[in-house]
Amino acid sequence: MRIKKILCFTGFMFAVTFVSGQDLLDILDKEHKDTLRFTEATFKFSRITYGQSVQTRKNGTLDVFISNRFWNTPEERSQSFFVDRINTRFALEYGVSDRLLLGIGGSTFDERFDGFLKYKLVRQGTAGQGSPITISLLQSVSQFSEILPYSSPGNKTSKRLSFTSQALIAKKITPDFSLQISPTFIHRGIVFNEADPQNHFAIGFGGRYKLGGHISLVSEYYYVANPITSFDTYGPFSLGVNWELSDVMLQFMLTNAVSMVDDAYITQTRNNFNFKNPNLNFGFNFTYTIHFKNRLKR
Repeated sequence: MRIKKILCFTGFMFAVTFVSGQDLLDILDKEHKDTLRFTEATFKFSRITYGQSVQTRKNGTLDVFISNRFWNTPEERSQSFFVDRINTRFALEYGVSDRLLLGIGGSTFDERFDGFLKYKLVRQGTAGQGSPITISLLQSVSQFSEILPYSSPGNKTSKRLSFTSQALIAKKITPDFSLQISPTFIHRGIVFNEADPQNHFAIGFGGRYKLGGHISLVSEYYYVANPITSFDTYGPFSLGVNWELSDVMLQFMLTNAVSMVDDAYITQTRNNFNFKNPNLNFGFNFTYTIHFKNRLKR
């Protein structure tokens, strides 16, 4: 009789536990469904090719970024062993938080030093939940330090600073395909001609298509509504391939943009995109990621 009571009590407790466990699982399932998840890796790096993407980096992640541009000049007997001209930019980009990226850099050819802050304001949700797009805000500043051969207000140090403000708006349409549009405002400090505007409005377009594995096809273009008038300028265009190798990102591209600083390549690209020297140059970006915190990169 005593054993029978124990068995009945054990069965009762098992039933209660089972029902309670089922209720708890139901609650967890509902909470899991209600948890908003965000789209990852709209672009795999902070830049598409030369231009900024919506992407930031995880907190505690440092990118050591080296970008190069190689091109030839049209003059006869100018061909060197490899190329006639090289522009190299060295930069560091650090994830202050998962949504805030800080970067500084310097270029060799046009002697520009630059820095930027990028904040991911809105994140695209998954499964039709949350925002349908990602929005990042960018503010960058650059200093043109090259000595000019003429006397101009632009020779003053205080007048050599240029500022670029961007709203980077992107959508990961499919797991393999992402698009971005970038409304841009630029204030140039340097003065080439008094008739040139110093405030410019531009819009950029960029895209990424994953070809398979760790290789993606990327491209971007910028249109300037009120360009410089004292010399011919063209919208920067690029077509390239990104190759991910663990903590290394390799980016190869063909582009008409020589500079890698925001205000310069948007407003001061002097060559059209074609195969005549020096209109086309080869670009190569190398990025090595260092994780100061034990977290996977975005």
